[in-house]
Amino acid sequence: MDSTDAPALHQNEPHRNDLAHRLNWLRAGVLGANDGIVSVAAIVVGVAGVTTESGPILIAGTAGVVGGAISMALGEYVSVSSQKDSQQALIDKERLELLEQPEEELEELAAIYQGKGLSADTARTVAMELTAHDALGAHLSAELNIDETDIVSPWHAAFASAIAFLAGAVLPMLAILLPPENIRVPLTFVAVLVALAATGALGAWIGGSSRLKAAVRVVVGGALALAATFLIGNLLGASGVGIG
Repeated sequence: MDSTDAPALHQNEPHRNDLAHRLNWLRAGVLGANDGIVSVAAIVVGVAGVTTESGPILIAGTAGVVGGAISMALGEYVSVSSQKDSQQALIDKERLELLEQPEEELEELAAIYQGKGLSADTARTVAMELTAHDALGAHLSAELNIDETDIVSPWHAAFASAIAFLAGAVLPMLAILLPPENIRVPLTFVAVLVALAATGALGAWIGGSSRLKAAVRVVVGGALALAATFLIGNLLGASGVGIG
């Protein structure tokens, strides 16, 4: 590699980081959609095991969609808020240390780069130049692997999670309500399992793992969930527990 290649690599690095960030969001969206498919499908299939009437199925499914989307959004908001608070506390601590003991922090940064294989003189030169450019950013990156500008908003995460769940939940709702009563349950099974295979394979592709194994895992899990809820619905219906 000649010297002209190095700048190109540095120029491409932000693009690779941005791509990785987008892929993480896409993977989270796929998992959210997968949750929407499975949870809502299990609800409507379970109710369909008790009654063939569309009204109770629609009510139960809608409740599952709304409750699930809110639950997903709330869980994501709490999780990301906790992560953000922890990161912000570390950033504030590092900022205070740089203000109160700049020399010690410079030596610490130089020691980090020396530990990565640089000579003592080179490590100190690098540390001084990075400190002059952006002291806080240099320490956050080297010590904590944090980018101050790359902290996820809890509101954005909650909204994205809710939307992903809703997108997945649409499929089982349409599959159970639109077809004739005599084929709605088997058609829902087929539609849901095909969708789960697709989301499982897509999530595995994003994560770089085996698409076949991932698809098989989610299909088996989804099939078990649907079969269990439908069986429970049938048993409840046969025992005289009805809806309406």
